[in-house]
Amino acid sequence: MSATTLDITLRGKEYRVACAPEEREGLLAAVDYVNEKMGDIAGQTKSAGERLAVMAALNIAHELLTLKQGSDILVDADNLQRRIISIEARLDAMIAEQQDLF
Repeated sequence: MSATTLDITLRGKEYRVACAPEEREGLLAAVDYVNEKMGDIAGQTKSAGERLAVMAALNIAHELLTLKQGSDILVDADNLQRRIISIEARLDAMIAEQQDLF
């Protein structure tokens, strides 16, 4: 899991970032998303450079926080695992009953 470097481009400016090989695709997707956000903001405002980057970061952070706060689904992993085991046991019992018919 050693990090390697990856050259990326944001709004025409190149950066070299550390990236674990297994995270490469995710990072490239993030680069595309940030580029898109920065382009949208640049098209709507006269912002550039550092101000544009800060505005994009704030917009993306707001999106993330909205998604986190809007999530009504809380998953109890232990309860979910118990339910899956219970369903598997019932399925196994039903399959066994069906096999007795043949």
